[in-house]
Amino acid sequence: MSLPAGPFGRVLTAMVTPFTADGEVDLDGVARVAAHLADHGNDGIVVSGTTGEAPTTTVAEDGEILRAVIAAVGDRCTVLAGIGTNDTPHSIELARQAEAAGADGALLVSPYYSKPTQAGIAAHFEAIAAVSDLRIMLYDIPGRTGVTIAPETFARVAENEKFVAVKDAVGDLFRGVKIMQDTGLSYYSGDDVLNLGWLTHGAAGVVSVVGHVAGEQYADMLARVGAGDLDGALKVFGELVPVVDAIMGHAPGVMTAKAAMQLLGVHENRVVRLPLVEADDTLVDVVRTALTEAGLLR
Repeated sequence: MSLPAGPFGRVLTAMVTPFTADGEVDLDGVARVAAHLADHGNDGIVVSGTTGEAPTTTVAEDGEILRAVIAAVGDRCTVLAGIGTNDTPHSIELARQAEAAGADGALLVSPYYSKPTQAGIAAHFEAIAAVSDLRIMLYDIPGRTGVTIAPETFARVAENEKFVAVKDAVGDLFRGVKIMQDTGLSYYSGDDVLNLGWLTHGAAGVVSVVGHVAGEQYADMLARVGAGDLDGALKVFGELVPVVDAIMGHAPGVMTAKAAMQLLGVHENRVVRLPLVEADDTLVDVVRTALTEAGLLR
């Protein structure tokens, strides 16, 4: 089977935001992590998403992080800016900033906590899209936002050519296939446990947290799916199951991904901002064991 066109690439990682020991944004660390991702199979990076701790960073910090990533790897990777909030003017400000910084696109999550109607969700998306020429990947993750983007809402916004893709963390493959067929939107798996399933159901790529450590393996898996080697793709996916469990199955992925970056020597600490707390030694051992057994840490 051939993979559909991927408007933002194939293997994208939702990148952590490195901090200094005292919790400030570490722009040198940002550049190092971005370069690590580009060197290890990723052809796209999403900055200032949930994994980037965007709820705790300021607009100014988001701009600094984005510019640092573009400067480091913008010639090798597509760079998407996370601009989603539950405050439409705030997201508009982020969209304008992202376009001015030279982002290749934006990741726009549905408004969280407020639980707007579908008409409100669509109006929120459309108001943000109107202020820039950025292509937009919508992010549907009801487990975090409290609302699911309805098929009719996707159909409405898909009439606007700026909306080109969906990062799906709903977990309903059949629903996603129907939305793809009805709207023409490109789908990206937004849940590492379903990456292979999404690819076999028509997704163009993945937006991953585990891509911090397994970008090359994911690139191999996608290539195998595209070549029709589903047995080989399943083998790659199966070998990563313990890693996916270690990164995604015990704590928020930002905590474990930062632990992994420290273990691999990419960044010197695993500092996060409250309300998160950094991975403790027990959790770090879980990550270390999985990476070692998978041959990703020596």
